[in-house]
Amino acid sequence: MEFQDHAYTSTTYDQVSASDFTYKMNSKETEDFVKLRVSNKFLFSGKRNTSMWAWRAILKHMNLQHKMTHSQASKKWENLKKKYKLLKNPPDGVKLFPECWPHFKLMDDAMEGRLEGSAPILKAFPVEKNNRDFLTTLPKKRKVSTVLNSSTASLVDGPEIEVSLNGDEDGEEDTAHEGSQEIDRIIQEVDNERDIMDSERLVMEREKQVMERERMVLQRERAVLDREIAAVDRERASLERERATIEREKAVLEREKALVQRDRDAVSRDRLALEREKARLDRLFVPKERTGDVTEDGSKTNDSDNIDRKERFLNSFEKLIENF
Repeated sequence: MEFQDHAYTSTTYDQVSASDFTYKMNSKETEDFVKLRVSNKFLFSGKRNTSMWAWRAILKHMNLQHKMTHSQASKKWENLKKKYKLLKNPPDGVKLFPECWPHFKLMDDAMEGRLEGSAPILKAFPVEKNNRDFLTTLPKKRKVSTVLNSSTASLVDGPEIEVSLNGDEDGEEDTAHEGSQEIDRIIQEVDNERDIMDSERLVMEREKQVMERERMVLQRERAVLDREIAAVDRERASLERERATIEREKAVLEREKALVQRDRDAVSRDRLALEREKARLDRLFVPKERTGDVTEDGSKTNDSDNIDRKERFLNSFEKLIENF
């Protein structure tokens, strides 16, 4: 008996399901999808299964509940956000062109909060809602290889059997949803923290640029002050030199004044001496004139000539002193 490889593939789990593929939205559906997600963000509270029922409400409103699962819708939203953030804040040294992506403006409006209220407010489906109304994800398959005893040598090269373990599917699905929601919440928190850090980094960069400009202004003002201080120092040195020159000239004038004073003192002494001499001569010649009758006429004439010369000499000397 010959075995055909993978003869078991006729089982129901190997039939192609719509959940195996991701539905590709058109531009209008993507726009409605984003607007509904932003306008109904209050449905994503982070509690158990709220994200699943919120996405199902959005898909139900868009008539896509039989084309996409809530996990695919969540993945679509995360991919849109990831691409938007990459184009909005590209890595250093990388130049991107956001306008080339047709959904960039839509996501920019969504992230900036400009699309809130642009779509109807939905109501999440209750937990007891029939899951058959929505497309669900089939459980994953696990491969189990047949282990053969050495006694059955004819089956050593037998086929590999693929078995679906469905013992606790519902519990696993709930756990998977909770884990997915927790991961989404953590990713959202990390993204929020990253956005805050990026905004703080931009603020710090702007403050750094402002401080750099202020530092350059201060340096220019300091250079101007240094030049003004140098000019003041030069003027001060020039004033010091002029002051020293004036001091020297003043000293020269003081010496000349002292010399003039000494000369005046000497002239005054000479004048006093001449006046005493004149007075003495006057006393000597006056008696001789009174007793001149007994002297000869010749001697009188000589004496009068001598007196006249002395008087002229004294007068000339006095004029000289006065002129000086």
